[in-house]
Amino acid sequence: MNSINRRSVLLAGLGVAGAGALAACSSGSGSDGGNALVNPSGSAVAAGEKKRKSTGRQQKLTLTAAPAMIDLGGGVMPKTWAFDGRTPGKEIRLSVGDTLVAELSNQLPNKTTTSIHWHGIALRNDMDGVPPATQTAVRAGSTFTYQFITDAPGTYFFHPHVGVQLDRGLYAPLIIEDPKETLAYDDEWVVLLDDWVDGVTGTPDEVFAELRQGMGGMDMGDGSSPSSSGMEGHDMGDMGGMDMGEDSPSPSASSGGMSMKFMLMGAESELLGGDAGDVKYPHHLINGRVATDPDVYTGKPGKKVRLRIINAGGDTAYRVALGGHKMTITHTDGFPVQHQEVDALLIGMGERYDVLVTLGDGVFPLVALAEGKNANGFALVRTGSGSAPKPTVRPKELDGMIMSASQLRAADDVRFKSAKTDVTHQIKLTGGMDKYNWAINGRPFDMKDPQGNPILIEEGQRVRLDFFNDTDMWHPMHLHGHTYQIGDSGPRKDTAIVLPKKKLSVFFDADNPGQWMLHCHNAYHGEAGMMANVAYKA
Repeated sequence: MNSINRRSVLLAGLGVAGAGALAACSSGSGSDGGNALVNPSGSAVAAGEKKRKSTGRQQKLTLTAAPAMIDLGGGVMPKTWAFDGRTPGKEIRLSVGDTLVAELSNQLPNKTTTSIHWHGIALRNDMDGVPPATQTAVRAGSTFTYQFITDAPGTYFFHPHVGVQLDRGLYAPLIIEDPKETLAYDDEWVVLLDDWVDGVTGTPDEVFAELRQGMGGMDMGDGSSPSSSGMEGHDMGDMGGMDMGEDSPSPSASSGGMSMKFMLMGAESELLGGDAGDVKYPHHLINGRVATDPDVYTGKPGKKVRLRIINAGGDTAYRVALGGHKMTITHTDGFPVQHQEVDALLIGMGERYDVLVTLGDGVFPLVALAEGKNANGFALVRTGSGSAPKPTVRPKELDGMIMSASQLRAADDVRFKSAKTDVTHQIKLTGGMDKYNWAINGRPFDMKDPQGNPILIEEGQRVRLDFFNDTDMWHPMHLHGHTYQIGDSGPRKDTAIVLPKKKLSVFFDADNPGQWMLHCHNAYHGEAGMMANVAYKA
């Protein structure tokens, strides 16, 4: 994408941009003065891609983003947006060093733009899928081809990075295999967790329009109708493509006072340090199935299975357990950890965990408890005869030993070598439900000026980020293009939970030039502004 940003074009139009002013703007410096930033498709990015080891193999495919009516089981058939008519989308699987060539065809309605972000992959910056920072948004009716070398094995996924499209059906797993895999197991099962609203009680755009009114605008009257705009009876299906931008009132918000159709109150979780989430979801899915009509994994007793667990949700952390089994954590966010046996896992939005289980004999519930929300996703593991447990079952493992990410240890071969920290950035998480003004360092990210107020780093630096959560809610903080290490010997991750009023320090090596988003992976917090640009100086 051309780095001359919108403001420089406006200045030029006003006739005030002399050569100096235009040069300053085209550097993408935003408001911090004369620091030129690495261009997402510039020479530094090309040089970085040349260093990646390639097998020379290419996998080519087309992903069509389009409206679809999907079958979630149990008679639940919502209209949503999906890749190739299914949710989750079809798994993509490559070997490390292979090149993915994926053409995105945007067939979304109402001139809706989109993109694909390859979550967790350290790839070349202009393929990261974040308009307008790394590319121009893919317009309706047009295509864009993503082409990049996959440089680290592991469990990843992909989703759009435009508005709150993440909370529709546009997501799928991306598995990068390691030909030198040392882990021994008999089979694997990819497990995608998702909180579902789209086409059932409303759209994610309607959810966001309600949330951004803040608690201040809420009509808390007990007698309030589900929607105070007088539109309760209308079929909102036709409005599915509406992008509730700054200026358009949401269908449920046009009356001034607002009732709470989507906002969740009183979701409390000790594990998450208080408020667990903002949004009421009618369903929690495992592999695109509702709890009453679950996905079933069929295996043999005594076999060792690798579960690749991905939280593709918008606003829900899941506590995951397999009834009657212990799980051994082997990886998180694609990178190996020192093996750790647990009863259950806590997995925030955007996180992934790989675990090994040795299957017992019978029928067992895989339960993803929606943390603090009194609901759950449900799947079955069947290795023998027996009747299936109820979808509301709460295996005792859910209350057993749970390890948070910061208690895990990186495997020796992926732990960062100790090095002097070259630069430390304070990342203060700010805002709240009252005004829905989520931000980083008190400054909501401006998508119209993505290069304004960057967090500046330089290639070759060891960077420390000190997250301080000054809010009353937990935030899963995701860094694009890199994996960081939690503390001196914690796991390598790209998404980590920062609890309310707590600090988390992470380190990474600045080895992938470009402009990279750092944001809360709660779809609604990120869209409200809890996002920043971690940008390399040119």
